[in-house]
Amino acid sequence: MSGRSESARAKLNLSLDVLGKRPDGYHELRMVMQSSGLSDDVYVELREDGSFLAETNRRYIPSGEKNEAVKAARAFFSAAGLSLGAYIRIEKRIPVCAGLGGGSADAAAVLRALNALTGANFGAERLREIAAQVGSDVPFCVEGGTALVTGRGETVEELPALPDCGIVICMPHFTCSTPELFGRIDSRDSACRPDTPGLLSALEAGDLAGVSRRMYNVFEDVLDRRAGRAVTEIKGSLLDSGALGAVMSGSGSAVFGIFRPGPAAGEAARAVSHLCREVFVTRAEPKYENLGSN
Repeated sequence: MSGRSESARAKLNLSLDVLGKRPDGYHELRMVMQSSGLSDDVYVELREDGSFLAETNRRYIPSGEKNEAVKAARAFFSAAGLSLGAYIRIEKRIPVCAGLGGGSADAAAVLRALNALTGANFGAERLREIAAQVGSDVPFCVEGGTALVTGRGETVEELPALPDCGIVICMPHFTCSTPELFGRIDSRDSACRPDTPGLLSALEAGDLAGVSRRMYNVFEDVLDRRAGRAVTEIKGSLLDSGALGAVMSGSGSAVFGIFRPGPAAGEAARAVSHLCREVFVTRAEPKYENLGSN
């Protein structure tokens, strides 16, 4: 059967606030999120026999039901009332366990591909409803762009696009445990919170420096000593190299800086590389268009 390819763009958290734990066990979040040019390539093919398989170029990523891409395919077919399966091939470039939403981006790419391949023609709102069954970052990744994301991730409000800029994404020599960081957040009162209203006003005004100055992630406040030192050192290097702002994405461990267009981002990437296991120079990306109308 015919197949379709989709890009799966890494997400960045311009701000991340945890407002508390909900009765259903999830956390109430308020985040400003941004798509980046760092992406995986996702190819999807329909299978009439109802079977599912996900293959990647990373051996440690599961190929079956534990893969978010397979979960997304199952959720889509259930919503569409179709008895089909899917073959999914993912060329990974987004680092895993990084706070960049790679698995969520792949799952969202599967939803977009199946929406086109089956002719279901679901609109963005319906696709986000399906995406919310798969994972908290998947609803944002369906359309991407620049958005205010609240609830546990299921409520997505489009925002004015981030002005043209360069972005340097740094991968430190450590990883973070998301459940552990949420546990630390639950056990303390956060003294500092993101200036989300100010950040939204800066986006509305097209003020790149204003957005960058207001980037903040409450998870940075609960990192252990080693991780905290590494994040501080990387942020310092980016700022010394001309970044308008720098912050950790998601629950880490990726750290990124925003730069004005031009050579500064590339120069900063070279300057910070000795502190990181990987460095990517990229840009902000707009939302995906023409998803459907049903």
